[in-house]
Amino acid sequence: MSDLNNFSNTALLVHVDKYLSDIDNSKEEFQDLTKTANISALNTINLTKKNKNIGIKYYIGSGEAEIIQKEVKRSGAKLVVFNIDLSPSQERNLEILFSSRVLDRTGLILDIFSQRAFSHEGKLQVELAQLNYLSTRLVRGWSHLERQKGGIGLRGPGETQLETDRRLLRARIKTIHKRLVKVSNQRKLSRNQRLKNNTPRVSIVGYTNAGKSTLFNTLTGMNTLSENKLFATLDPIHRKLDLDFKKSGVISDTVGFIRDLPHHLIESFKSTLSEVAESNLLLHVIDLSDDNFLSYVDEVNDVLESIGANHIPKILVFNKIDQNYNPENFLHLQKESFCYVSAKTGYGVNSLKKQISDKFFENYKSISLELSLNQNEIRASIYDNCNVIDETFAKSGHSNIKFMASEGYIKYLKKKGVIKRNLQKKLKNSQEFYQTG
Repeated sequence: MSDLNNFSNTALLVHVDKYLSDIDNSKEEFQDLTKTANISALNTINLTKKNKNIGIKYYIGSGEAEIIQKEVKRSGAKLVVFNIDLSPSQERNLEILFSSRVLDRTGLILDIFSQRAFSHEGKLQVELAQLNYLSTRLVRGWSHLERQKGGIGLRGPGETQLETDRRLLRARIKTIHKRLVKVSNQRKLSRNQRLKNNTPRVSIVGYTNAGKSTLFNTLTGMNTLSENKLFATLDPIHRKLDLDFKKSGVISDTVGFIRDLPHHLIESFKSTLSEVAESNLLLHVIDLSDDNFLSYVDEVNDVLESIGANHIPKILVFNKIDQNYNPENFLHLQKESFCYVSAKTGYGVNSLKKQISDKFFENYKSISLELSLNQNEIRASIYDNCNVIDETFAKSGHSNIKFMASEGYIKYLKKKGVIKRNLQKKLKNSQEFYQTG
């Protein structure tokens, strides 16, 4: 359930900046998060945490808490939203002090996620994350949670409402885990089929609102949801991607990453993010129109490392080149493969497609074979696993087939004896191999 459903869309915002070198950036992100959650700010209080010591009771100092309390009373705010993560006890203490509902950064992100999840799996993942979050926050100062309750279906007299709620939460979490395992197994079947067919897999990643969905639409010719809001895409979307040599792959649009993405959120979306971790190529979309894009690059790389995807080859896609171009700002990033595009106008997209194909086929070799009538099994295997460029048939029934093959498949042909060993040695430095009969 959404944390904001029972409250008005107005709230007092409290921005506590822990990143002294990045104050404007974190403020802007907080504003974007509240805007995406459809929250209207009654007022914004800006606080700066100058040291690493965190207050046990309120996170912030007692004097700062009193300032917020006075503003809550003045504005009549029923909801106070913080841009930081609060412990359950800190959140409860602040609610008692303010006599108003308190929502921290993770709770805010979860509320946005609940609005953005449309698929069955997405809804389950969001509910799991919400329940894990709620399980530590059952005690919010409401006295009914401490009343004893007994009766049929409960554990007997003496059990408090709090204990009952915790037990029911654990049961629901267990049920969701089982359902997600089932969905994950179904996803694995699809992935295994793509692996069996040697289908190239591309995932679009990047900081939220970097233009991933727009690029996805431009590359595939589709029209999926593309909004100027954070987390516009929560559920992964898969589409066909046409490549060179009459080959096609699968490209996926994924959830946007964000600064300090809570670990339990990553865990809840593990099955979705596994699509990224099992890709052959990543398109890391970077919003050049954002002055803070360099820090966002680091944030995305941190998340990729946390899900075990930092080793996957990637292309840095510098998006919104029509809005900003200052090469001096990102020269050091160009050590990796990169491309300049405007996903909105289509500029540079064809060049990006060429780079994607080159990445997949850089280790492929052009092979020509003469196959006899009794080698239909090999012929079928070539069509299943390689990129056939051309095939002609002689009057004798023999076929001359030209195709692109990976090094792994070439080894398979060698093992089958389709490529003769003496010929292999003769043509060691050649790109093409020929069957001699």
